[in-house]
Formats: sequence, C-alpha cells, structure tokens
Amino acid sequence: MGAKVPRNFRLLEELEKGEKGLGAEACSYGLDEGDDLLMTNWNGTILGPPHSVHENRIYSLKIHCGPEYPDIPPEVTFISKVNLPCVDARNGKVDISKLPSIATWKRDFTMETILIEIRRFMAAPSNKKLPQPPEGTNF
Repeated sequence: MGAKVPRNFRLLEELEKGEKGLGAEACSYGLDEGDDLLMTNWNGTILGPPHSVHENRIYSLKIHCGPEYPDIPPEVTFISKVNLPCVDARNGKVDISKLPSIATWKRDFTMETILIEIRRFMAAPSNKKLPQPPEGTNF
C-alpha cells in the first residue's frame, strides 16, 4: 500500500476534476464557497437517469467532507426532494450503507463515486418507478 494522500491534496484533485468537468457527464460537483480553504462544503448535482421516473430531473445535493475524509465517507444530503430507499424522507440525508457498491467505504472512493452510485441506484429496477415528490420541491 502506498503513502496516504493527505486530505487537502485529495480534495484539490477532486476540485480540479470537478471544475474541468472531467468526470461523468450526468454528475457534477464543486465547492460551495470558493474561499473555503478547508474544502469542507460542496454542492453536487445529479441528472436523473433516463427510462426512470427521474428522467429530465436535476437533483441538487450538499456534500460535507469532514476532517476525516477520505478515510470516512462525506455526509451527503439531498436538497431536492426525492423518494429513494437510501434517502431519509425527513431530511434528505443519504445512507451510504444502503448503496450496494459503496456500502463498504474505501479510501479511494470520491464524491463523484457517490454521486454516480446514487444515480445508478435511481435507475435500479426496484427504484426507477418509485413515485416521486413534485419536481422543484426541497427538503
């Protein structure tokens, strides 16, 4: 195992990738405030997957990378209302342990990994037809 990349280097890497739009087309993320030197608070966006009730919807999320990130996952919260088994219906908080492929968190997972997995979860056969709150409503 190589040397552990310090939190701030890792977040700078993610920031650069996010800003350049090098990641997955359907998910994007960036710093909430450009002058947040600790790079703690981020915004994420997920474009609803096609052939699902989420098609053509844009979901906004908040991502909080605490001091232990990337050793522990960030806190991810939907701002846009969504009905998904991994999202707390009261406050929009995402339960990462309910996302099959990232339930066991690994240090090399990124914010993008989480957004892509949530989007994949939306498109899963068991979730893609779940009735959704009206578009444009927030937690």
